[in-house]
Amino acid sequence: MAEGIVKLMLHLARAIFVFLGGIAGYQAVRIAVLQEWWPQGVFPYSFIPFVFGVVLFAMIGYLITPVFVRILGFIGSSFERNLETLSWHDISVALTGLIAGLIVANLAALPFADLPVVGSYLAILLNVALGYLGVTLFLKRREGIHGMWSSIGGLKQRFSIRGKRARENGTNSLAGLSIDTGSERNSVKLLDTSVIIDGRILEIVATGFLEGPFILPRFILNELQAIADSSDPTRRTKGRRGLDIINEIRQLSDVAVQILEVSLKDFDVGSVDEGLVALAREMNAKVVTTDYNLNKVAQIQGISVLNVNELANALKPTLLPGEAITVDVLREGKEPQQGVGYLDDGTMIVVEDGESFIGKRVEVVVTSMLQTSAGRMVFGRIRKEVRQ
Repeated sequence: MAEGIVKLMLHLARAIFVFLGGIAGYQAVRIAVLQEWWPQGVFPYSFIPFVFGVVLFAMIGYLITPVFVRILGFIGSSFERNLETLSWHDISVALTGLIAGLIVANLAALPFADLPVVGSYLAILLNVALGYLGVTLFLKRREGIHGMWSSIGGLKQRFSIRGKRARENGTNSLAGLSIDTGSERNSVKLLDTSVIIDGRILEIVATGFLEGPFILPRFILNELQAIADSSDPTRRTKGRRGLDIINEIRQLSDVAVQILEVSLKDFDVGSVDEGLVALAREMNAKVVTTDYNLNKVAQIQGISVLNVNELANALKPTLLPGEAITVDVLREGKEPQQGVGYLDDGTMIVVEDGESFIGKRVEVVVTSMLQTSAGRMVFGRIRKEVRQ
């Protein structure tokens, strides 16, 4: 199919070049006759030189078509290879530099436009030189240009959030919000209740793998306070731990955490998850969470989600079938004769014929692995018992 298309394009190109060659031959003979370059009396009929010129140049066009197609294909493939190494941001910067260079070139060429002979050629030279110079300079300064565009976007984002009720009343209930992201790498991140209570967000932020600014909506803080005031001792402990985590994150010198005075009524929603998704859409922000359901709902609505559980699973060491590991068999499994143990990172390992080794340390050979939404499970069989 592809080869047939190539042949068709080659025939089409030859037809075009033959046609253009015939026209060029006619025009060449016409100029030669008008300038009296053609010898008089050589041909008895005046149309013979035109036929000769058309046929000659048409044959030249037919013969040079494959060479032109190869050169064009080489230029196209080279251009495509160069584009593969460039991001859309680099391409947009290069186009902006080209446009700026061409504008400067045409302005510079205006005083020379009326010069005889060299005026038009000088304009072409300036367009080529300054266009190339504009692309080169803009690509070398693309990081600075990107930072300038991001700063402009950050200024626009400072006042882009408006709740539905505030819009209806003609007031800004979110006044005082001032977030300057600086770049895509430092995009705004909304903290969910689950990721705060989980606590691992503190270590991730402290090590610098996740950067702010972080936004804590008021309705998330209210939910944390309600959990901390719960009559259930477990929930009360989790809520207080979440409040402590927020204070510790705010004390980090290189992390910006801002409490956003916004309520669920501002978005006309009934749940915290819906309010978080609506706020993320308004701010074009990312949601940091450990909640599986919130993760899926936000992704369906086009919201970027950073799931700490997915990060933890991605950082777990990879085990290959046939690899031997040492594990303590702690309890029996769901199937007969199975034992269950846990690796240091919390990964469950199901041991075949391990029920009789409960309470003992054994060396297990990995046979297979299963990735689930809750994490990863490893299956293995006992090689030998390890003496403690």
